[in-house]
Amino acid sequence: MPFLECDIHTHTIASGHATKDTLTRMAQEASARGLKLLGICEHGPAMPDSCSLSYFRNLALAPSKRLHLPVLYGAEVNIMEDSALSGGPLLDIPDDILQTLDYCIAGLHPACRRPGTTAENTAALIHVMQHPSVQIIAHPDDVQYPVDYKLLVEAAMDYHVLLEINNSSLSPDGYRGNPKEVAKNDRTILELCRKYHYPVLLSSDSHGHSSIGNFTSAFQLITETDFPAGLVLNFSAERLLSFLT
Repeated sequence: MPFLECDIHTHTIASGHATKDTLTRMAQEASARGLKLLGICEHGPAMPDSCSLSYFRNLALAPSKRLHLPVLYGAEVNIMEDSALSGGPLLDIPDDILQTLDYCIAGLHPACRRPGTTAENTAALIHVMQHPSVQIIAHPDDVQYPVDYKLLVEAAMDYHVLLEINNSSLSPDGYRGNPKEVAKNDRTILELCRKYHYPVLLSSDSHGHSSIGNFTSAFQLITETDFPAGLVLNFSAERLLSFLT
């Protein structure tokens, strides 16, 4: 597999599940694996046992490098129930904090939003794409949340938002549905992005150090679909940073 320079969908102990690894431990591993850019995006506070708003507020004071490795500090915000139904916010981190982060990934999670119909799920994702702080949609391949991928890719282009190909979703022990069905969804995303010449982001979704930079299953799909390497932003930290800014 060709060398990929960046992994910006990773989690530490602050997310409250699946790992005891600190941010420093994550940076050590990313550096050892030769990554040129690491991104840490803890789950928003609506996720059970995740960090509080004060954690995200304090990220503005975090160092831009750890062990000489550039580090981005973001959030994987939860898309909440429609405000028209619940009277609550669209995302679980307020705008004034999101504006201080390096990037924002938004995702649908069963703990925070119940799966709906294809039309409802698609509308929810397109709605959140319009938020000025949202730059990436997390695991849009989730079988639990069927969507219209043509509409989703077209909206991603309109609002300058990346769709990720999530390696964790594709793994045999993934928890977002049958990996074969997940792969089918990802192939559809890749085919549409190739058609429109629009980039994608590969993500390890590593909860802890062990899977940092692991894009094995995602890259296999890239190869199988003959997806252009120039449209995979992980090949260049510089291009990814340019997209995010």
